[in-house]
Amino acid sequence: MSGERARSEAERAAAQRARKRRLAEIFGDVLPETTSDDRPEPDQARGERWYRENRPPHHG
Repeated sequence: MSGERARSEAERAAAQRARKRRLAEIFGDVLPETTSDDRPEPDQARGERWYRENRPPHHG
């Protein structure tokens, strides 16, 4: 029976992958891999040095 169980689990996993692939073809990626707060915006990518140079005097 364990061979049948492993086969049915493998078949279920294959069916689930196929279903996800079909959904991705129709709808595309619903959720991106990263969100906008996870990655810097190109024009606002400032390093530590910029913040230190532009720190107000009262935060010294």
